[in-house]
Amino acid sequence: MNQLDKLIQELCPYGVKFKPIKEEYQRLKGTPITAAKMKEIEALDGDIRIFAGGKTVIDAYEKDIPKANIIRVPAVVVQSRGVIDAVYYEKPFTFKNEMWAYTHKNKIAVKFLYYVLKNNIGKFRDAASGMGSLPQISLRVTEDFEMPVPPMEVQQEIVRVLDQFTELTAELNTKLTEELTARKKQYEHYRDELLTFADDVPLVTLGDVAVVTKLAGFEFTKYVRYADSGKIIALRGLNVKNGKLDLTDVKYIDNSDFPKLTRSKLHIGDMLFTYVGTIGQVALIDKEDKYYLAPNVALIRSVDDRLSPQYMRYYFQSRNFWKTQINKLLQSSSMQNIPMEKIRKFAIPLPSLEEQHRIVSILDRFDTLCNDLTNGLPAEIEARQKQYEYYRDKLLTFERSGSASNE
Repeated sequence: MNQLDKLIQELCPYGVKFKPIKEEYQRLKGTPITAAKMKEIEALDGDIRIFAGGKTVIDAYEKDIPKANIIRVPAVVVQSRGVIDAVYYEKPFTFKNEMWAYTHKNKIAVKFLYYVLKNNIGKFRDAASGMGSLPQISLRVTEDFEMPVPPMEVQQEIVRVLDQFTELTAELNTKLTEELTARKKQYEHYRDELLTFADDVPLVTLGDVAVVTKLAGFEFTKYVRYADSGKIIALRGLNVKNGKLDLTDVKYIDNSDFPKLTRSKLHIGDMLFTYVGTIGQVALIDKEDKYYLAPNVALIRSVDDRLSPQYMRYYFQSRNFWKTQINKLLQSSSMQNIPMEKIRKFAIPLPSLEEQHRIVSILDRFDTLCNDLTNGLPAEIEARQKQYEYYRDKLLTFERSGSASNE
């Protein structure tokens, strides 16, 4: 039996009281600092931290904040707008007055509250859904939230364990992140080496081995109808990132006039290329009857059996390709876009198909190690975080001995 189990058995064997936060903690008010004032002092590097909306924090000097608005006790800040979250802070600070904070005469109780809030942050974020484009929770969401209030000795042991676990998790994540960064650099170096060829490897013009096209504006405005749900997706520039499709923000077009959009239908092996705004991002299509082309993204479809689409995708991400072609085009134009005729003139080294497949096989393995969320290092980082959250939830789960009103 560990120390926490002993304390629970000794001090609260039949459960603990649950109380609304407002009954256990002192709520603190922030400062009515204006946006203009925030902008004025955001470049400073003072000793007073100001928490603003979402994850925004700036550091000001004491002279910039009224003394009455500076909090000098350990507290938990509730970030109630944008990214809903909770932050534990011990140094002098303040916050914009649309947020709030809690403190307690016992520092351990403050840290215990922080862990309780973090453990329930999903519930608070759910409470903010449906409140407009900027998520926001009202004061009562935390004021009326009933939390377990075990004896202080139990709170202290839980805080001690979670502090140690938090520190260990942070150290492991730092090491994994450093390793991931090193692997990515190694991967990029090796990719560039594999995709640098001697003079005996022939160069081909992209337009001679692939169809390069885009969606005409009138096609999209006349025949495409966007929706927030469905099965058929119009792929936009923001859906093409780091060599892959990013489907976190998509628009569906199930009710569009598809017979008029045959030119923009995408097939397995088609490569997307962003040519406006964020230039040069690429991704391959991996499903049939799922995707159509949206404006500002070019379609590159290999029509030559000598050119592997997978090889082409990797080559378009190489340093040599960017140095000799993309960057030169961007430097010669004040506009952040590349015309179709310029894309068609891209030169591509064309080694044998066998060599292309060998290069793709090697880079696929590297790519999996660096980026795949199920097999690579990112998965291990995510697993560590889930392990920590599971353990935190177990430590903060108590049997309820009775309501606060019966105390």
